[in-house]
Amino acid sequence: MSAGLSPELKKKIGHIVARYPKKEAAILPVLHLIQREKGAIAKEEELWIAGLLEIKPIKVREVVTFYTMFHQRPVGRYHIQVCSNLTCSLMGGEKVVDHLQKRLGIKIGETTADQRFTLSEVECLGACEQAPCMMINFDYYGKLDPEKIDSLLEGLD
Repeated sequence: MSAGLSPELKKKIGHIVARYPKKEAAILPVLHLIQREKGAIAKEEELWIAGLLEIKPIKVREVVTFYTMFHQRPVGRYHIQVCSNLTCSLMGGEKVVDHLQKRLGIKIGETTADQRFTLSEVECLGACEQAPCMMINFDYYGKLDPEKIDSLLEGLD
């Protein structure tokens, strides 16, 4: 099973796997590369990775579902992740989610029709001092209120 990966990607993956004394240790960089090319990690890719790394498919599934940076289906151009942990909740995280849902016209776990935004809740972004906070792709934004959120969204190309 080839998982429909490009020959160039398979070559890169081969080089990465060769760096590790135990193939299983290459799971994170392999997942990152596949997601970068495919946009998400589908079942087919999970099975392919398991075969390549000589591990059970459930091991790959555990990693894909544990880390919020891996997606099982494609996300929008801007992936907005809102922290739902205690500190952010106490500081207004639910208001952030409500505002984003109204502004974008989508619910948590959905993507806008134009594929521009995906909205997710995550357990913790590790930025309690900035509560309530969110990430847009890999950038952190904190001490959020509706005006700041609107300004951030309008500043995106």
